[in-house]
Amino acid sequence: MIRTLFILIGGVVLGLIVHLVSVLALPRIASKDAYSRLEPISALNAVTALPQVSPSDAPMPFLDPAFALAVCRYDLSSGPIKLTVPVSQAYTSVSFYTRSGLAYYAINDRSAGRRVIELDLMTEDQHAELPDEEDVTSADRLIIDSPSTTGLILLKALAAEPGLMVQAKASLAAATCKVQSDPGKR
Repeated sequence: MIRTLFILIGGVVLGLIVHLVSVLALPRIASKDAYSRLEPISALNAVTALPQVSPSDAPMPFLDPAFALAVCRYDLSSGPIKLTVPVSQAYTSVSFYTRSGLAYYAINDRSAGRRVIELDLMTEDQHAELPDEEDVTSADRLIIDSPSTTGLILLKALAAEPGLMVQAKASLAAATCKVQSDPGKR
């Protein structure tokens, strides 16, 4: 009786360990991550509008159909990126992800405090090479250090009503994501 109980407990514990390891390892070994799915439909270092989301054909999981979406696949190996996103009427957010899907920074229109979300994205090495400018404060220039040279920037604009989707898409269409020619200047 005790032997059977130990075998059952051992089987359950082994099953839990295998399950936990497979769930934690799956995102790292999956071949169709968000970056791979967006690669054929988006340009590198440019803002690309994503089609309207529906449950059957969403390019990434858990996207809300009340948002207009755009993405910028970036590669910082050729230099820092300058991102400019006009704020929409209702709500605008910008989220940054590494190539493997790790979220490392997010900002929205309320925390930006301006009509345009404007920032510089660069690696830590590129940030260290910037000249020190005493007259430029962090409030004047928002610099985000990326932990990797490639990744995704997801832009979202809320359409509070279905009729406002055109305005939300228009605000994202005016967004830019391009390599800076001279990162030392604003």
